[in-house]
Amino acid sequence: MSKASADKNKAVPRTPEEHNYNAEDITVLKGLEAVRRRPAMYIGDVSIRGLHHLVYEVVDNSIDEALAGFARNIDVTINKDGSAAVLDDGRGIPTDMHKGENRSALEVVMTMLHAGGKFDKNTYKVSGGLHGVGVSVVNALSEWLEVEVYRDGKTWYQKYERGDPVAAVKVTGKAEKGQSGTKVTFLPDGQIFKNRTFKFDTIAERLRELAFLNAQVKLRIIDVRAKNEQEETFHFKGGLVEFVKYIDATRPSIMKKVFYAQGSDKDENGRAVEVEAAIQYNDQYSENIFTYVNNINTHEGGTHLVGFRTALTRSLNNYAYKNGILKEGGITLTGDDFREGFTGVLSVKVPEPQFEGQTKTKLGNSEVKSIVESVIGPALQSWLDENPGDAKKILDKSMRAAEAREAARKARDLTRRKNAMFSGGLPGKLADCSISDPEHCELYLVEGDSAGGSAKQGRDRRFQAILPLKGKILNVEKARLHKILENEEIRNIFTALGAGVGEEFDASKLRYGKIILMCDADVDGSHIRTLLLTLLYRHMKELIELGHVYIAQPPLFKVKKGKQELYAYDEDERDTIVKRLSAEKGKKAEEEHAEAPPEEGAVVLGSGVVISRFKGLGEMNPEQLWSTTMNPDTRTILQVTIENAADADRTFSILMGDEVEPRREFIEKNAKYVRNLDI
Repeated sequence: MSKASADKNKAVPRTPEEHNYNAEDITVLKGLEAVRRRPAMYIGDVSIRGLHHLVYEVVDNSIDEALAGFARNIDVTINKDGSAAVLDDGRGIPTDMHKGENRSALEVVMTMLHAGGKFDKNTYKVSGGLHGVGVSVVNALSEWLEVEVYRDGKTWYQKYERGDPVAAVKVTGKAEKGQSGTKVTFLPDGQIFKNRTFKFDTIAERLRELAFLNAQVKLRIIDVRAKNEQEETFHFKGGLVEFVKYIDATRPSIMKKVFYAQGSDKDENGRAVEVEAAIQYNDQYSENIFTYVNNINTHEGGTHLVGFRTALTRSLNNYAYKNGILKEGGITLTGDDFREGFTGVLSVKVPEPQFEGQTKTKLGNSEVKSIVESVIGPALQSWLDENPGDAKKILDKSMRAAEAREAARKARDLTRRKNAMFSGGLPGKLADCSISDPEHCELYLVEGDSAGGSAKQGRDRRFQAILPLKGKILNVEKARLHKILENEEIRNIFTALGAGVGEEFDASKLRYGKIILMCDADVDGSHIRTLLLTLLYRHMKELIELGHVYIAQPPLFKVKKGKQELYAYDEDERDTIVKRLSAEKGKKAEEEHAEAPPEEGAVVLGSGVVISRFKGLGEMNPEQLWSTTMNPDTRTILQVTIENAADADRTFSILMGDEVEPRREFIEKNAKYVRNLDI
């Protein structure tokens, strides 16, 4: 250790006063102050995701009323002032005096953590909301919040500012005849959230999902903001059956009708666990399984998923042997074979779910596995007997999957042998970094050899690795794994990442903490980026779920005046820079032009400002690429996340599948969001 570092780490002598640690050093955060101090502990983060989580928390309360059999309609409104309102027709939050707190029960619910009917299993048999923090957290993180309760023929009202009541609960008038329910209106706090703009589509996706999972409920979202006025209603009487059809809308089914099962069994404490599932097979190759516990999307699966898969594998195998499709000593079908082209939705209602896993979305209740098996297994056996045509198609597809699995195993073995013989196991085109700690390493997947060459020269070799990609990789949406592994560019990606693929994927073996997709800002670049995202989503999904995947944001414009060179990432930023540079005093425009002739295709203004449009990454020299797109201190990169797994799956299927009409509709619907289009 050097002297400088030794001095830096040497213990600093403390005064007698600093050694003390007394009762007065213990800080007690009262009321909702803890939420405002550490909001991420309660809503995940304070980004756009956390902002929308506020809406979900309020909606979850309304859904709980629906699960209890009282609410049937839930409306979410995005108001002109940027606030959001959630209205339901449930029983309404109680407004009478709470004996223990000596104030209205409404105020208790709105201002105290862990206060509400969810902790009394007589009020709510099951409830949603992953952490149970509820509406009080929304109140704490809002600049203001107003609540109206309609019950007992009256309208009750209270307003809060940053979690504190402005006045006591009061009656403001009569409720309409037969009206009951709760309306919560809130404006997120600008001191907490930098971005307070709600997105219609983001909220709509969650409401659509809830409508599929709760067939008895009608959910509506209304946006009354200027230029954004729109409305959508979600009500699916077919429930999970319609959900499966929605997910598979762009994938042709091989079945005449969707399998559906519903039932319940009691847990070890005698409480009912409800199970509901829908299954369909399509002519594609990926598995699409979505599981929910009390309306919570359990991304990491859990005991309910284990029971679901066990019932599926056992039922199909039993049917195949019973009907002579499979014979002892012949081909053996595994669970993986039965899941090719499989789309399923499993929803369970558990009285007291125990969550575990990295994101606390993995169900841990051991008894749920056998309960799911006991409901799904017999129902699927009966369905197969009653639908022999569909059963035969499923098993034929599974046997082809088994053959492809064996071919993929051979392809992987061949790839491993090749990698062992050449380049020390790494692709020859890979320019690796010198640091080996994945947490500090980045891999750029770069479109084209030209841009790859600039990136290799401009990078920081200590922690940035470059893998150039030649042309467009295979569309994995339309191929089995053994065909995918035959594609050289894809093999290079898998080998460089070092974490395996598909069922063999192991995130702990990942060689880079960040995988950054760097493509041109044109149509071809967008296509290549989508192909890469499809590859990662279908065969290394955990990379995205763990937050390892990013998209580089190269600039679209260079704006120059004299010796000043600035870069703009969109047209608005370009116009702002042009306006500022044009207003600056300096040498005459003619003299500035004489210093350096403008680049071909550049636009020269009277003010002396020169605007150049980058057509591709290859047009930037190494220094430009580093300063604009690769330097961690100045670059902008977008992290790829999965907000809604079912909609993400459907979007990839639309964009990369065989069906043209859904893709055309998608493009027409989203064309309004395009800022820069280069064809």
